[in-house]
Amino acid sequence: MSFTEPDFTASDFTLADRPEQWPVEQSEDLAVGGITTYRRDRVRMPAGKSQNREYILHSGSVAVLALDDHDNVLIITQYRHPVRMRLVELPAGLHDKRAEGETPQEAAARELSEETDLQASDWRVLADFYNSAGSSDEACRVYLARGISPVDGDPHAREDEEADMEQHWIAFDDLLQAVLDGRVTTAAIVIGVLALAAARTRPGGLDALRPVDAPWAARPF
Repeated sequence: MSFTEPDFTASDFTLADRPEQWPVEQSEDLAVGGITTYRRDRVRMPAGKSQNREYILHSGSVAVLALDDHDNVLIITQYRHPVRMRLVELPAGLHDKRAEGETPQEAAARELSEETDLQASDWRVLADFYNSAGSSDEACRVYLARGISPVDGDPHAREDEEADMEQHWIAFDDLLQAVLDGRVTTAAIVIGVLALAAARTRPGGLDALRPVDAPWAARPF
């Protein structure tokens, strides 16, 4: 049997996520925690049948790939109880002050300062992603931060897991290899590192990345 190449020339498909919402007949919060809410929706499927869908409501998050002038990336290591692992991560945190008018970039700058006592003068959007769209509405934006310098004033007081964090500057090529080897596995650092590697090969390089205030389709949700 011969294979016929499909003809996509007449397609109106646009290569982008797009908003869509199926009817919700009933909604119930099953549990409310300090950071997340566990919700059950009764959703009507296109064929008319209704099904329960449970998922986690989340404020959203931001992460920072801080790159110094010598091509080193700032990483932290932090204990994560659900997986019982000390993980290699980017500085990151919740975008939980939206109601107070905090922008995603301001949240990223706050997290960088609180977790590492550093600031950046040059910010770009590196990547956007949903952490696990089948079970949570959490969306994360990863920023590239350059022009790194210490913040003014005393170091930030850290508590709980953050009090036990380690910080290291790692050569980008070594970090990229660790991602490819499967030795570093958290979502934001994997996506951020691979996005940075890809961006460097594109026309315009890192300066062609999206500006810091680029639209973020996930946030209206």
